[in-house]
Amino acid sequence: MTHDEPRTRLDKRYSDPTATAVPWSRASALLESAELFWISTVRPDGRPHVTPLPAVWSEDALHFCTGPEERKALNLAANPHVVLTTGANTWDKGYDLVVEGEAVRVTDDARLRALAAAWEAKYGEFWHFEVREGSFHHGGGSALVFSVAPRTVFGFGKGEPFSQTRWRF
Repeated sequence: MTHDEPRTRLDKRYSDPTATAVPWSRASALLESAELFWISTVRPDGRPHVTPLPAVWSEDALHFCTGPEERKALNLAANPHVVLTTGANTWDKGYDLVVEGEAVRVTDDARLRALAAAWEAKYGEFWHFEVREGSFHHGGGSALVFSVAPRTVFGFGKGEPFSQTRWRF
């Protein structure tokens, strides 16, 4: 699942005059190294739901897991559209990213094994998953795995200089 290079645009309305668009290679490296994301889903009654979670960037998509009865899994069953955000919780330092896309369930055991290895490599042995029947298994429970291929990503440079870059796929 490899994307073509996205269309990149600096939004000059929200950027310092000296700012330039950030290349997609830098944004994808930040997604790969980020440890914590915030996922936004929509409840069946239309109310938003936001929660933190770890995620893995692999094959041009973010991947996360959740228990089948958790609120985010129930929300995704009704509406697969999600937003994942990551960045620094500061005003004038760091870079924030907002990824918009559709969460698609990953059930292929070979792909899940590769993702389980990526989770453990990134987060340590606590995040060791067994793979069977199209799910992750850990500590007696199971977790559904989802892939979010970005449709649009927004990047917010904070500080020297402030900038807003958009990538569309």
